[in-house]
Amino acid sequence: MIPFSPPKINQEIIEEITDTLKSGWITTGPKTKLFEKKISEYCGNPSTLCVSSATAGLELILRWFGIGEGDEVIVPAYTYCATANVVVHCGAKPVLADINKDDFCIDVSKLKSLITPNTKVIIPVDIAGYPADYDSIFSLVNEQDVRSKFNAKTQEQKDLGRILILSDAAHSFGAFYKGKRTGVCTDITVFSFHAVKNLTTAEGGAIALNLPEPFENEKLYSFFNIMSLHGQSKDALAKTAGNWRYDVISAGYKANMTDIQASMGLVEIKLYDKETIPRRKEIFDMYSKAFASFSWAKCPLYENDTNTSSYHVYLLRINGIDENMRDDIISRIFKKEVAVNVHFQPLPLLSFYKNLGYKMGDYPVSYSNYACEISLPVYFDLTNNDVETVINAVKTSVEEVLKSV
Repeated sequence: MIPFSPPKINQEIIEEITDTLKSGWITTGPKTKLFEKKISEYCGNPSTLCVSSATAGLELILRWFGIGEGDEVIVPAYTYCATANVVVHCGAKPVLADINKDDFCIDVSKLKSLITPNTKVIIPVDIAGYPADYDSIFSLVNEQDVRSKFNAKTQEQKDLGRILILSDAAHSFGAFYKGKRTGVCTDITVFSFHAVKNLTTAEGGAIALNLPEPFENEKLYSFFNIMSLHGQSKDALAKTAGNWRYDVISAGYKANMTDIQASMGLVEIKLYDKETIPRRKEIFDMYSKAFASFSWAKCPLYENDTNTSSYHVYLLRINGIDENMRDDIISRIFKKEVAVNVHFQPLPLLSFYKNLGYKMGDYPVSYSNYACEISLPVYFDLTNNDVETVINAVKTSVEEVLKSV
């Protein structure tokens, strides 16, 4: 069976983790701090905090920005539930926006009509690793009538003076938008290093701080470092200087990354542009070349004049089918010993959000993209022969279903 997305584990990662275990630093320590610096160097942002998950990172930012009851946060209808769940955790209302047909990212043309005086944050999502149109989002929130509508309640909101742009870049570490890496394209970017991501630390994530003046990103790093560890003023590494006494300045959260996790990340980031990204691009190109000649295939957009994807998920769409046919195709592919997936079920299809009153019919592009989408395996150790096996399984399965109609 060809799996969908196994993690990349090589001998160097094993040795780095072993070194960490032998060092005695298995929770947040020197390797986590080094990994944070490596991420900032890679992305070009002023400061980065590693956390236990991208979800934790998103929620930390929302709570810092004062998001709570009565506030609204705009998110795409087409995303993993975590993007909206964190808004609900804060007591605020997720406001859903439809997506673009071609790139699966939030449709900026739909945003202005959704903005109210209660709108505090927009969370664009880089689906499959392809960056959203950040510049257009910033242009919108900086329009005079939009800025004048912004109802700041906290000091942080007053200092920014507009809607916060918080990028859910769980898929897009290493992607480019207009010559800049994700991590420096919005006010704050949150990455995921979950087991299926291009760069994994098993579980984990990072907050890339890139706020404008008057914010001081280094000071905010120190604040979030405290907030990610129960509001405690010193972590274990800081206590090694001999001054054990600490304070708790707030009822913070338990969201710190460990050195065991960071060990994986340190090896991964060193090889990321040299090995990981090039191999994933090769696999994307092989799929697109194989499927381009078929009228039933709609290959994903992953490169153009301004954007370069991180090649995270290959979102193949099948023209002329419905949701049931798509599921039949997937079932047939699995029987041919190939694992595929679907990214994602739009939020209004999920019971929790459906029960809150969100209706799938209000987001037609999200549904139409989802109903015919099949995610194909993409990972470093997938061989060219494996890719050919996937291609043949998909071709055969699609044609079997289309002939049966």
